[in-house]
Amino acid sequence: MLPDRGRNGRKSRIFGGRSRRSARVIGVRTSWTTVGDGEFFCPGCGGDRNYQRRTGKRRFVLLGLPVLPRGAAGPVVECAACQDQFGTDVLDHPTTTRLSAMLRDAVHTVVLSVLAAGGTGARATLDLAIGALCGAGFDDCSEEQLISLVAGLEADTGRVAPAEGGSVGLAIELHEALGPLAPHLAPAGREAVLLTGARVALADGPYTPAEREVLGTAGAALMLSVDDVSQLLAAARTTPS
Repeated sequence: MLPDRGRNGRKSRIFGGRSRRSARVIGVRTSWTTVGDGEFFCPGCGGDRNYQRRTGKRRFVLLGLPVLPRGAAGPVVECAACQDQFGTDVLDHPTTTRLSAMLRDAVHTVVLSVLAAGGTGARATLDLAIGALCGAGFDDCSEEQLISLVAGLEADTGRVAPAEGGSVGLAIELHEALGPLAPHLAPAGREAVLLTGARVALADGPYTPAEREVLGTAGAALMLSVDDVSQLLAAARTTPS
C-alpha cells in the first residue's frame, strides 16, 4: 500500500524540507585568518597568481552559532583567483617567472664554466657560446662582455681553484645555479642544459680533461646519473648544435 501523501501530495516535500533544515541546525564552521600573501604558481589555474596564506579555527555550530572549538585548521594557501586551497608545500614550486630566470642563469653558469675550463681563444667557441646565451635570454651579450665575464670568473681566486688543483670554485658555482633548478625540470630539460655546455666545449675540438670535469659536475648538479652524462657527452659529438 502506498503511503498517505496527505492533501495535495505534499508529504515528500515536507520530509525533504525537514532534512535540509536539520543539516543547517548543526555542523562545523571554519573561521579563516590571513597571515601572509604573495605570488605563487597555482596548480588549479595553471599559472602565476596571487595567494593568501591562511590559518583557521574550527568550531561546532548549533543553530548557526559557534558553541565549541574543534581545533585548528590549516595553514593553507588560497589562490586569489580560483579560491582553491592547497597545502603550504605548493610554495616550494617556483613561479613561471622565477623558473624562467633560474633556467636562464643555469645556462649562463654552464657556458661560462665551460669557457673558464677550456678557454676563449677559438672563434667557433665564442660564436657558439654567444648564440647559446642569446637563446637563453641574454639578448645583449657581446663577445667583449663574454670574455670579460670569463676573465672575472678565472680571476676570482676565492672561488676558482688552479687547474691542477681541480675545479672547486666552478663546482660551487654550478651547484648553486643548477641545484635549486633541477627538481623542477623534466629530464629532457636537464639534459638540454648539459648539452648546451657540451656543444660549446666541442666547438674547438674534443673535450679537454678540464671541460669533462666541469660537464660531469654540471650533470651531477642536474641530477643526471654518471651513465646518462657519459651518453649525453658522446651524443653531443654527433648531433648538430
